[in-house]
Amino acid sequence: MTDDLVFSDEPETELARSHSGARWQVLVVDDEPAVHEVTKLVMSDFEMDWRGLEFSHCYSAAEARSFLAQRQDIALILLDVVMESEHAGLELAKYIREDLGNLNVRIVLRTGQPGQAPEEQVIRDYDINDYKEKTDLTRRKLITVFYAGLRAYRDLMRLENARRGLVRSIEAISEVCDSHNLRSFASAVLSQLNYLLDLQGEGLCASRLSAYTANSAHGKLKVLAATDAFSQLISEDKVDNLPEAVRNAILQSLGEKVSRHGERFYAGYFKTKAGSESLIYMEFPEPISDQSRELLEMFSRNVASTYDGLLLREETQNTQSDTIAALGGAIEGRGGESAHHVQRVGALAALLARASGHSDNEVEMIRLASTLHDVGKAGIPDQILSKPGPLSEDEWTVMRTHAVLGHQLLDQSDSRLHALGALIAREHHERWDGSGYPAGLKGSDISLAGRIAAVADVLDSLVSASPYKPAWELAKALDYLYREAGKHFDPELVQRLKENLPEVERIYKG
Repeated sequence: MTDDLVFSDEPETELARSHSGARWQVLVVDDEPAVHEVTKLVMSDFEMDWRGLEFSHCYSAAEARSFLAQRQDIALILLDVVMESEHAGLELAKYIREDLGNLNVRIVLRTGQPGQAPEEQVIRDYDINDYKEKTDLTRRKLITVFYAGLRAYRDLMRLENARRGLVRSIEAISEVCDSHNLRSFASAVLSQLNYLLDLQGEGLCASRLSAYTANSAHGKLKVLAATDAFSQLISEDKVDNLPEAVRNAILQSLGEKVSRHGERFYAGYFKTKAGSESLIYMEFPEPISDQSRELLEMFSRNVASTYDGLLLREETQNTQSDTIAALGGAIEGRGGESAHHVQRVGALAALLARASGHSDNEVEMIRLASTLHDVGKAGIPDQILSKPGPLSEDEWTVMRTHAVLGHQLLDQSDSRLHALGALIAREHHERWDGSGYPAGLKGSDISLAGRIAAVADVLDSLVSASPYKPAWELAKALDYLYREAGKHFDPELVQRLKENLPEVERIYKG
């Protein structure tokens, strides 16, 4: 059995926002300073849901516009109608709803001149939540206004938070399922959990794997990535440096085979249908709600199943990669070339694919497929393939058939990788100016993968010794490619090779 500890190295979370104990944000907009003072004094001891009030003050509609453009947390606005103009308050209410798009804040219109803005017309034409005359706002009635407005705001925010939570749930699962290897998966799990809960947390996910996994023989804990709090665990021999409380929580959950919740931590244990035991551990800056715990359980259960599938996929991909490398190396060995040739061609092809804007998945596909460029040489007789010295015209005719033979061999599979390999096998001897073989394709009629493989194959063939020529210095081989840009090779690819010379040199120093 193996214990794999996986830590996120990219904790991309939103700032923690504690709502317990936070005050309700109230904005008073009025050009009379006395109104501000009286309102604040009268409501100084008001509380709802164990939360008091925090007042902000603006003395004109223009000042309030600037203020509200920067603040999205105002729950209630007490708004005067007549300020710098007769309808300044009404125009501000319209600005809040239509220009700022803030539909959650509760707006209570207060006026000392009811005739200036008739109640029925204002409520009909403006999206306000209450209309009061200043003379009518006794302390008791003001308290009623605050309860009604803040309760409405609270309920709207609950609905909004539920909507955001659903969106976060969908995005979080998608982000984790789109991970392409265990390292990126580990990072995605923890960063998306933080995003899902709208909290800033530190955490890890661990799995005790069944015997079918590729790592089953290691018999020790393995660290793949770490958050800041656990960054000292990057080295495998430092796993025991986990804080005692963290280590105890993990071991207890693994030993008892149950999920556990502390006041500020969560250790979720899951055993999947495939037989692996997985644990997700999170620490939080504040106690989390029962609703958050349920969300954690649901998310973690899906993650554990995804982890199983990713392990199996990674094992399959590694096996496929090793098989392709062995096959390519064996074929190159028949021709007297080093088995490292196919590996370097793959590395150069990946470099060019990345420089051409391909995604990580596409880069890896091109890297693997390029190692199959000469697979058709399996059908070339040994006396031609390994002949020391120049080939005769008839022998060259036979040798050139390896491009078509390679395409025919690989094209029998429905695999995307084999299809790309077949394309590269057929086109890697085509030339930009149309003088290549087997089809005499020209310019962009040659696939980008074929053009990439042509550059990679020729460069490495030149710097590699063979039965019919000595190895060239890298600088000499590169000069040849530069001269042949626009003739033999796609000039843009040669330019990209030139722009990435340090990486090319690392391939040959490694």
